[in-house]
Amino acid sequence: MLYKYRAKKGPGEIVQGTIEARSEKEAIEKMGQMGYLPVSIEVEAAAVRGQSSLGNLFFGRIKSQEITIFSRQLASLLKAGVPILKALSIISEQSESPKLKGLLEKIHNGIKDGASLSAVLASQTVFSPLYVAMIRAGEDSGGLSEVLFRLADYRRKQEELVSRFRMAMAYPVLMAVVGMSTIIFMLTFVMPRITQIFLDMGQELPVLTQILIAVSKGLTRWWYWIAVVLAMVIVLFKRQSQTALGRLSLSIVKLHLPVFGNFILKSELSRFARTLELLIKNGIPILKAIDIAIPVLGNEAIKNELKKGYKELEQGNSFGRSLKNVKLFPVFMSNLIIVGEESGRLDDALSEIASAYERDTEEKIRVMSSLLEPAMILVLGLLVGFIVMAMLLPIFEINVMVR
Repeated sequence: MLYKYRAKKGPGEIVQGTIEARSEKEAIEKMGQMGYLPVSIEVEAAAVRGQSSLGNLFFGRIKSQEITIFSRQLASLLKAGVPILKALSIISEQSESPKLKGLLEKIHNGIKDGASLSAVLASQTVFSPLYVAMIRAGEDSGGLSEVLFRLADYRRKQEELVSRFRMAMAYPVLMAVVGMSTIIFMLTFVMPRITQIFLDMGQELPVLTQILIAVSKGLTRWWYWIAVVLAMVIVLFKRQSQTALGRLSLSIVKLHLPVFGNFILKSELSRFARTLELLIKNGIPILKAIDIAIPVLGNEAIKNELKKGYKELEQGNSFGRSLKNVKLFPVFMSNLIIVGEESGRLDDALSEIASAYERDTEEKIRVMSSLLEPAMILVLGLLVGFIVMAMLLPIFEINVMVR
C-alpha cells in the first residue's frame, strides 16, 4: 500500500512524499529509519495504489543472487570513484532482469530526491534490516564500498551453503520420488491383475503374498480417502506452523531429529555468529547488532534463547555467560564469546565460531549426501524385493507341487 506523508527532516525543514508499506505503523517505522519525524500520513489515492500494486508485481520476488551481484557491482564502481547515481545507472543498463531494473530505478530516484541510500533501501521490502543497518554504518563511516564488499561476501557464503545442501539432497529426493512412484504403480496397476490369477489357483497363498494383496486392495479401493486425509494433514500442519506455538514446537522437534538436529543447530549458530561479526566489525553497537542478527535465524527455539541472552546483556550481564547456562548451545561457542567479551575482541571470537561451524556443516553435508544415496537404494531395494518375492512365492509353490 502507498502512503502519502509530510514530515520534519530537520529543525525547520518540512518534506513530503510517498512511501510503500503494508500498514500505517510500518510506514511510520520506515520514516523513522529515514530520519524523518512524521507530521501527517494518509493512504494515497486509488489510482496511485494501483500503480503501487503494479510496482510490487515488478519489484517483488527478486532473487537473492541478484542482490548479491548488485552489491558487488556497486561496491566495485564506488571504489573506482564512480558517483552513486551513475553507478546505479550503469548496473541498471547491464541487468537483464526487468524486476531488478525497476528496483534500481526506484533507488536512483530516491537518492536523486535527496534521501540517503540506506533510507531508500529501508523503504524496499527486498532488503533486510541487516542489509540496511550495514549500509547505514558504511555511510556514517565513509566506507560504503568496503561494507558492500563485505555484504556481498557474506551473502555469497550463505547462498553457497544453501546451494550445497540442496545439491546434496537433490539426488536422494529424486530417487525417493521415482522409487515410491514405481512401488505405487506396481501395487495399484500390476498387482490387481496378478491377484486374480493367484485366487484362481484355489490354494492357500503365502503370508507375504496375502499382505501384499491386502495393501494393494486398500490402495485401489481407498486411494481417494487416503489422498483426502493426507491433504488435511498437510493443511493442518501448515496452519499450525504459522502460529507462534506451532513454529516453536516444530523448531524444537527439528533440533531433536537424530541426524539433522545437530546439523540444523550448527548451521543456525554459524549464520548468527557470522552475521553478528559482520555487524560489529562495521561499528554497530553490540546490543543493536544482536537485535538485528537474531531475526536472520529461522529456528524459533534458538531465537528465544538468544533473546534471553540479549536481555541479560541489556541489564549489564555477560552475553556469553547467559548462553553458557543454556544446554542448547555448545560450550565451545559460549566459552569463545566469554573470552571475546573479556578481551574486547568479540568480532574475532565470532569469526572463529562461524568458521568452525561452517566447516562442520559442510562436512556434515558431504557425509549426509554420501550416506543418503546408498540408504535410499537399500530401502527402495528392500521394498521392491518384498513385492517381487511376494509375487513369486506362489509360483515357486506351484512348481514344487508339480514336481
